Amino acid sequence: MGIKIIVCVKQVMDPETPASAFKVDPDSNKVIPAQGIPPVVNGFDENAVEAALRLKDSGDVDKITVISVGNNFVMDVMKKPLSMGADELILVQDESVSDLDAFATATALAKTIEHVGEYDLILCGRQASDWDQAHVAMGVAELLNLPCISLAQKLDVADGGITVQRSLTDGYEVVEAKLPAVVTVSNELGEPRYPNLRGIMQASRKTPTILSPSDLGLDADVLAPKLALTELFIPVSDKKVEIIEGENEADAGRKLALRLREEKLI
Repeated sequence: MGIKIIVCVKQVMDPETPASAFKVDPDSNKVIPAQGIPPVVNGFDENAVEAALRLKDSGDVDKITVISVGNNFVMDVMKKPLSMGADELILVQDESVSDLDAFATATALAKTIEHVGEYDLILCGRQASDWDQAHVAMGVAELLNLPCISLAQKLDVADGGITVQRSLTDGYEVVEAKLPAVVTVSNELGEPRYPNLRGIMQASRKTPTILSPSDLGLDADVLAPKLALTELFIPVSDKKVEIIEGENEADAGRKLALRLREEKLI
């Protein structure tokens, strides 16, 4: 009998959004969604979905459930894990969970996981591309009292346990844990698969399960932020670039050296 996997994903602003289209509302300390550029599933979370699907391909998995917490979900975006091959999508959707801090997000995800009930492995991306904090997965593990292994580049499950290759700057290390466990997946795992036509058609026929915070026993006090965001702004760059040209490379190099000497840099 195979295991049951839950994958936590997040809808984020497309990280390829041009800098000219990135705007911040200083009054609300929120990013203004770029017009005409749809959101995407966080890239590291797609790596986590891919890790789950590779385990499923090997015959070790019975079911993959994808969960997310937020508001204003774009269904064509959030159904991408289904079109890749996941089995079920659960969305906790409400205005009250649209702008949670890391702890409240972890709390909401942990409550959703408890609501799902049966699971053996929880996979998350190593971090989200919007805030890059990498706090949520570890918070989920703490709240559920589960071991957490981070930065996975390869996973194997067998005999009620999991073996993970953790990515390091100079190689990798192998870590083992008993299931259930939480694992964060890094991009070293490899590129996530592209949805094929059959997967897209199957996903279009699936209806996500929509839950509200009240369904999970989450009230305003539980979701209250622990972190106070005092200011959000786009850094102003005052750097200037001067192009040194010459008749040829040697002449340009000579002029560059003279210019650097004028500035007393050499």
